[in-house]
Parts: sequence; structure tokens; C-alpha cells
Amino acid sequence: MESTNRSTAITGWLYVGVQGVLIVALVVLPSRDDWPTPDWLASVAGVLFFGGFVIMAVAALGLRLALTATPVPNGRGKLTTTGLYRYARHPIYTGVLAVVVAMTLRSSSFISLAVAAVAVLFFNQKARWEEARLAEHFDDYRAYADVTPRFVPRPWK
Repeated sequence: MESTNRSTAITGWLYVGVQGVLIVALVVLPSRDDWPTPDWLASVAGVLFFGGFVIMAVAALGLRLALTATPVPNGRGKLTTTGLYRYARHPIYTGVLAVVVAMTLRSSSFISLAVAAVAVLFFNQKARWEEARLAEHFDDYRAYADVTPRFVPRPWK
């Protein structure tokens, strides 16, 4: 059991490390002129960038004691299904992905676009891995996951 916990913790930190590498790559990659960035698109990117950070902060605060640095649930919190978690299972990731999209739009770079595509695939995989841990930790997680989308809220439902 202890080796399983250790393996889970290591995997969780590996996910955090890869996430950091992807985000740093987007920050340090130079902007290019691969596509035009009209003023309206730059404005949309600005709203997404700022909004992403707001979503991350509100979602993190909503977790209270359940907030962890890794995608491994801790024993201090309970399953959070209120606040932003009422609309998406991973609103912190939603915020991060909004920032990723914003940075990519502003970069006008196909290289950044490729990194962003990898980031989207990565966060989907990270969320799946985390959800398996959450389902082990919280008896009612699967029922919550059945009615709550992963990243993008569905206000029409």
C-alpha cells in the first residue's frame, strides 16, 4: 500500500513538472507573424488571459482544505461540488487552458499553437488520471462526474 501511495505521489509531481514545462515553453517562445492578430483578437486574448487567472483563483479558493499542489487528493478536504465546481469538474484547469489559449492567440506563432495543442491533450490526460484518484477517494465522485463536464461548462443543461 505504501509503495502505491509513493508511486501515486511521484506520478502526481511528474504531472506538475510537465505542466510547468509546457507553460514555461509558452512564456519563453518568441512571438511570430504566422497569422494576423487584429485588435479585436488581441482584446479577446486579453480577456481570456485575465479571466483565466480569475477563474484559477476563485476555483482554488473554493477548494479550501482540499487544495493540493498535485492532482492527488488529500485527506483534509471533502468533494467540492459548489461554486465553480458546480459547472466544471476542473475549473482550475479551465483557467489554465484559457491562459494558454490567450498566450497562443497573442503569439501569432504556429510553434506556440503546437505547444498549446499538446497542453490541451496533456490537461485532458492529467484530469483523467486525477479523476481516477478522486473516484477512489470519494464515493460520490462518479455520480458528480456523470452530470458535470470536465472543463467547459454547459449552461444550457
